[in-house]
Amino acid sequence: MRMEIKRKILSAIIGATCITGYSTGLDSDKNDKGFSYVPEIHGVVRARWEGEWAGAEEGFGSRFEVKNARINVGGKVFPTISYYIQIDACDQGKMKFLDAWGNWEFLPKWKVQAGQFRVPFGVDCFKGPGGYYFANRSFIGKYMVNMRQVGIKAGYYGKSGEIPVDVEFGIFNTASTGDHDIWQKSYTYSTKATGYIKNVAVSGSFVSYKPDIFRVNVFDGCVTWKYDRWLVEGEYQYKRYAGSDFRHVNAWNVYGVYTLPVTSRILNFVSFEGRFDGMTDHSTGVSDDDGHLSADHPSRRRITIGSTIGRIHRHVKAEFSINYEKYLYNNGIEATRGNGDKLIAELVIKF
Repeated sequence: MRMEIKRKILSAIIGATCITGYSTGLDSDKNDKGFSYVPEIHGVVRARWEGEWAGAEEGFGSRFEVKNARINVGGKVFPTISYYIQIDACDQGKMKFLDAWGNWEFLPKWKVQAGQFRVPFGVDCFKGPGGYYFANRSFIGKYMVNMRQVGIKAGYYGKSGEIPVDVEFGIFNTASTGDHDIWQKSYTYSTKATGYIKNVAVSGSFVSYKPDIFRVNVFDGCVTWKYDRWLVEGEYQYKRYAGSDFRHVNAWNVYGVYTLPVTSRILNFVSFEGRFDGMTDHSTGVSDDDGHLSADHPSRRRITIGSTIGRIHRHVKAEFSINYEKYLYNNGIEATRGNGDKLIAELVIKF
């Protein structure tokens, strides 16, 4: 009788531990190949203050905001099958459903993934809020092709193999992720390849999508160099609007980060960042009532400088950063609110 009671209590403890996402360390949490069925839960919180100078009429203004409060859950159901779900509980006060996908490694280094996720295109847009080097995303990462869609992709991932190359191809709904019920007459297509040579990664990608009546084609090239305490990256994108007389768009993002280790009970690194990014007149690809495209984002350049202090321990990170952004517009263009010179102080907690 006592043994039966003990067995039930132990089973309840194991079940409760699995629900909360912590491993019990018992054999029942793992399969015979050693991987755990228990989901991993991670998240990131970004809280900030920013002040902005936005023209003579607007003047200086400031605000506090929660930029992100993301939570994600992922894990495996078999050694070769994994899943991932992510939401943002507070994207500047709004809740957003971001990702939900399943991934199957059907051959060593070959995988297929289906669901809702980021289209395989570009480099800077793939950085998550827990891995940003600057408080605000680059123009490339925010405006050009910052795209999550519903669809499928397949790829070869050989970064650590004899052929150090990752190659992906995907096909997705063109319709908004807010409505999966729309029947498609056209699709989004993308492909991306990345090669790795010692401390250098070279990436090239292409995406074609149809947000409205015009198909939009975008090309991307990126080079990343990491060595010791340095990280330097340069990315360029070229966008064309097929069948429209709207001028093509050029966008670029070049930045560098220098990180110093720190011996302290509270901090273990300090970094210094600098960035120069910009874009010519840009349209989202959605036409007006007359069937024409207009510039949704005017041509501009930006210089960003900043510094970050923090502590990283395994999957946990806490950091505090200060950024200053200087915007440069063409003659006759005045910055609107949200697009002027800024001073930003931000706290980021990642777990």
